[in-house]
Amino acid sequence: MTEVSRIKPPLGHDNAWWWDMADDGKLGIQRCLGCKTLRHPPRPMCGECRSMEWDAVESGGRGSICSYTILTHPQFPGYEYPLIIILVDLEEGTRMTSQLVDCQPDEVDFDLPVEMVMHEDPDGFRLPVFRLREAD
Repeated sequence: MTEVSRIKPPLGHDNAWWWDMADDGKLGIQRCLGCKTLRHPPRPMCGECRSMEWDAVESGGRGSICSYTILTHPQFPGYEYPLIIILVDLEEGTRMTSQLVDCQPDEVDFDLPVEMVMHEDPDGFRLPVFRLREAD
């Protein structure tokens, strides 16, 4: 029996660089070259100054849980349920949505410190996710 893998994202000019960084084990953050605002998810135009010029920086992968939800349905192939989906306040000053792993739903709470770890599917697809970390 073939193992089912997760749904792959569409890749384009505005986000392929992010997936390339993930493939290299890094968490990328898009940065506006006009005003230096960090943003995620990647998009073509800065929401602050409207510049379409940008580059990327590597995140240290640390932050805290701003919000979360526990998903149980609908269940898509390639995922283990329940899924803990978190909104992370990254130390760099932007937010991103991701999955919290190695944690039970009753263990998650607001403001808990998290760190990025790289999940790899059997087919080699890599995805930055987070786990709880000890407070500093």
